[in-house]
Amino acid sequence: MKPSPFDYLAVPRLDEAKAALSAGTAKLMAGNQSLGPMLNLRLTRPAAVVDVSLLPELRAVQEDADWVRLGAAVTHAEIEDGEVPDPTPGWLQAAAGNIAHRAVRNRGTLGGSLAHADPAADWCIVMTGLFATAVIEGPEGPRRVALEDFLTGPFATALRPGEILRAVEVPRPGEGARWGYWKFARQVGEFAKASAVVLIDPARGRSRCAVGALGRQPLVLPDPDSVIEGRRSPAEALRASLPESPPADLALHVAALARALAQAKEEAPTDARGDRT
Repeated sequence: MKPSPFDYLAVPRLDEAKAALSAGTAKLMAGNQSLGPMLNLRLTRPAAVVDVSLLPELRAVQEDADWVRLGAAVTHAEIEDGEVPDPTPGWLQAAAGNIAHRAVRNRGTLGGSLAHADPAADWCIVMTGLFATAVIEGPEGPRRVALEDFLTGPFATALRPGEILRAVEVPRPGEGARWGYWKFARQVGEFAKASAVVLIDPARGRSRCAVGALGRQPLVLPDPDSVIEGRRSPAEALRASLPESPPADLALHVAALARALAQAKEEAPTDARGDRT
C-alpha cells in the first residue's frame, strides 16, 4: 500500500500551518497514527501533509486553579507517564495507558485522536465525560467548544475550514469527585466495541453518564443523576435515548455503563488535591 503523491511541509509556526490549511487541499499530521493508514489505503489524497507535531503552540501546557489546558500535540505516552500535569486524580493517566500499544502511545496525540473523531477512540469518550473543552484556532480567531458539541458524528467534528484544534481544556474535579471508565475490546490494543464513563462531582455541580463506541459521537445521557441514584437502570436509560436500536445491539454498552457506574461508586473519593480520603 502506498499513498498518492503529496508535498510534506514541516512548518515552524502555527500561522504557517493555518496558511497551508487555508488552501483547502492540505491535511494536518501530528502523531500520524490515524492519518498514515488512511493515506496508505488512499482513503484520503491531500495535496500536502502539514507536520505540526513539534509546534510549540500545540505542545504548550497551561495550568489554572480550575483547569489544565493540554496542547493538542501532547502524546498519549506523555500523559500516561505523568510528563504533563493531570488535573484529575490519575484518571487521565489510567485512560492513556489503556490506549492501543506503547508504540502507538509514543507517537499518537491527544488532539489528533479527537480531531480524527473515531467513535471508538478512548479520548472521545473520556474527554466528553470530563466536561472538557476544545480550544480552536482559525482564520476568524480563537473559539472554545464543549467536547460534546465538538464531536458531531463518526469521523466528524465542529472544525471549520482552516481551523486547527490547538488544545484541550480539562476541568479539575472537586473534592469528593468519583469517576468510572470501562471499555470492552476483544484484545489489548484494539478499539473498543463498547465504552462508558460516569462522573460524580457534587462539589462542582457536575454529573455525567456517557456511552461511546456507538458508531457515532458519544451519547451523553440526559438526567444522569437518575442513573447514578438508581432511579433508572443503565438499560432503561440507553433504551430511552436510543429507541431505534434493538436491545441486543446495546447489550455491551449497557454492561459498560453498569461497570463504569460500579467503578465510580466504589472508588474512594478524592480531596481537592486529588489525594484519596
